[in-house]
Amino acid sequence: MLNNRKDLLGLKDLQADEIKRILNHAETMKYILSQKNKKTPHLQGKSIITLFYENSTRTRLSFELAAKYMSASAANISASGSSVSKGETLIDTGKTIDRMGTDIIIIRHPMSGAPHLLAKNVEASVINAGDGMNEHPTQALLDMLTIKEHKGKIEGLRVAIIGDITHSRVVRSNIWGLTKLGAEVCVAGPATLIPPEIEKTGVKVFNSVQEALLDADVVMGLRIQMERQKSGLFPTVREYARFFGIDDKRLKFAKEDVLLLHPGPVNRGVELFSEVIDGDKSLINEQVTNGVAVRMALLYLFSRKGGNIENIH
Repeated sequence: MLNNRKDLLGLKDLQADEIKRILNHAETMKYILSQKNKKTPHLQGKSIITLFYENSTRTRLSFELAAKYMSASAANISASGSSVSKGETLIDTGKTIDRMGTDIIIIRHPMSGAPHLLAKNVEASVINAGDGMNEHPTQALLDMLTIKEHKGKIEGLRVAIIGDITHSRVVRSNIWGLTKLGAEVCVAGPATLIPPEIEKTGVKVFNSVQEALLDADVVMGLRIQMERQKSGLFPTVREYARFFGIDDKRLKFAKEDVLLLHPGPVNRGVELFSEVIDGDKSLINEQVTNGVAVRMALLYLFSRKGGNIENIH
């Protein structure tokens, strides 16, 4: 079983064996996605709600498709079109959803810790789809699934993550997950976008992109949030691209069989240049497919009481 967990709130608290079991189930789900008939009865009779307080395309759509592919009843709630806009609290919203017979609530929220608060106040299982600058566990899981599929393992690999490390919830989840599975994680970015004492999480920090990319098995670019530019955390977008953008020339510092990842959406010509986005090292499009597979696996696992892992037939 998934250690009798009711909720998936982050990867910080998961054990390595739990992460591996999720990835194994996701591989099975990806096989289902490859079939012409993707409809399965695994979640028949289950109710799934997506509760998003922030805009999303990939994460939200992949959760909704995952639920529908597995025959669940799925509905979505956005903050702007609900009683939240009238001042209803998160706890009250959660309790209302809970009373409607909901089995799983998937939440994205701009405040770190919001999924944890919700989970304490509802009987439904809660899955964190991104909370503030804290974690984005399902994105990290799909990243790890992509790496595992192409490298056959995660242990012993060198993974370089480049960009806005401070504000990225994707980075935090990847650091927890990758290090628990035995990868070496290296980060680089503008000094103003590297959190203090990040080395305590087990990562290596480099001042230059070239140093971080040297002999990397996997390279992950991070989206530069343009709103951060208003805070003056780096001079200009052009300067960022010049010193930290990943192009063909910089990618050559990594291993010849390097994998290129990005959580999306990509700012072309800023964090990644078109020649690498569309190149043969890029797995960005495959990450999207793997996102559906991972979320199918999680919905299946957490639709069973306590996150029990059962055989999928």
